[in-house]
Amino acid sequence: MSITRRMLMTGLALGALGSLAAPQALAAPFPVPETLPLEKEDYAEARRRFRTHLLKHGPAPEASPPLGTPPGAQKVLYRGGPDGSLELIAWLSHYEASGKPKPAVLFLHGGNATGDGHWELMKAYWEAGFVVLHPSFRGENGQAGNFSGFYDETSDALAAATYLENLPGIDRSRIFIAGHSNGGTLSLLSGMTRRFRAAVPISAGVNSWRFFTRYSNEVPFDAADPKEFVMRSSACFGPSLKCPTLLLRGSEERPFDADHQLLIDRARSAGVAIDKKLLPGNHSGVVPGAVVESIRFFNQFT
Repeated sequence: MSITRRMLMTGLALGALGSLAAPQALAAPFPVPETLPLEKEDYAEARRRFRTHLLKHGPAPEASPPLGTPPGAQKVLYRGGPDGSLELIAWLSHYEASGKPKPAVLFLHGGNATGDGHWELMKAYWEAGFVVLHPSFRGENGQAGNFSGFYDETSDALAAATYLENLPGIDRSRIFIAGHSNGGTLSLLSGMTRRFRAAVPISAGVNSWRFFTRYSNEVPFDAADPKEFVMRSSACFGPSLKCPTLLLRGSEERPFDADHQLLIDRARSAGVAIDKKLLPGNHSGVVPGAVVESIRFFNQFT
């Protein structure tokens, strides 16, 4: 795999990429609003009404091998998507169900594929007493399903949350969600659809116009329909956040603070407990420290 955005997004090479420049922005082939619209409808209700229109059908835009089972994990299958039509792989940390239900973390990976390096970052969670579920998504690592660019992948993440909360010995009132990069974006959209105990999106995109301006060749949906972008932009649905949220970002990352602040302001206007914190590191290197910080945040609610 070449040293490209793929390595930047996945977090598999945590320290070696600090000096790499981010890709240059290209002129967008679609209109980009100067100010992101604020949607009055709750995001969960909007998802019930909306169906994305894919113009391209195919796998996620990242070459990746089939998934094995890394040390410390057990491979499980969950039914992804809103209708359970896809059987997708997730990794679950080993645990024993006991009389005292355990808190759990649903962690959503960065990039458009997953690998053992992602799972290694989960060790801190299970050492801190959390059960961890790390799902893969449609079209990734040779699996079935069409890549949709965050939308149907959110359905997969929500299905994985349902799978996790129905495992024996899991405390359904203490299901947390976190994610890095693309997974941070998905964790926000998931946290606007159903209630988690708390959420920690790491290096999350909140403005899909900005994201797909940089990666316009990856747009699988009808870019002529602004609603497609709205439904992938958490900043448009700030009041829909349904749990306490902490936004984390590396100090060396591209400065999207204005977008994050817009999300925060809109969420706070609805009484949502949300904050942000800057941690040392670049887009990949921030992840280990962010996992530790997320544990501190989640422990406030356990």
